[in-house]
Amino acid sequence: MDFDAVAEYRPTGVATAQRRAAVLAPVFRRAGDHYLVFTRRADHLGEHPGQMSFPGGGEEPEDEDLTATALREADEEIGLSPSDVDVVGRLDDIETVSDYAVTPFVGRVPDTEYVPNDGEVAEVVPLSLAALTDHANYESERRDHPQYGPIRLHFFHVDDYTVWGATGRMLVQLLEVATDWTVPEEVDRVVDADAEFPT
Repeated sequence: MDFDAVAEYRPTGVATAQRRAAVLAPVFRRAGDHYLVFTRRADHLGEHPGQMSFPGGGEEPEDEDLTATALREADEEIGLSPSDVDVVGRLDDIETVSDYAVTPFVGRVPDTEYVPNDGEVAEVVPLSLAALTDHANYESERRDHPQYGPIRLHFFHVDDYTVWGATGRMLVQLLEVATDWTVPEEVDRVVDADAEFPT
């Protein structure tokens, strides 16, 4: 994981979204490998239940900036103290189907046990960089989106978990910026717009 590359990256922002949000991609080192900390969203949530995501959420009036939003949400969701996070940089804003512009931050964090907030998080899931950059664990598909037109969806299948959607897009960029992993040129399949998503 090349943190210097993340720090030097100049991200692209989105100014037109109705709502702002931020997430933190927490990274820790264990036994010679880096791990990314994901959450599996609680099944009772109204938006994206059960999906894998980075800790994060919507901007609140008391947040000084979007970095503060990401750190506050990580503290609330998995008990990650802001003082334990070394924010090294950020990635491009991501527009979501729920009309959010999400700003992803990348931070080094301790290798410790993180405790999920039962109200929002079903499980805290660390996934190794070695597994995430193994092309055998990656697939993608192309489909027509009713709002955005043709889009490519990315899926990372590791340890019975699947990272996809907006988080998959963020992960693709993080891996391309900070490692030698690249997205394969060809998609694995083209599907109808109403095809079911993999779980």
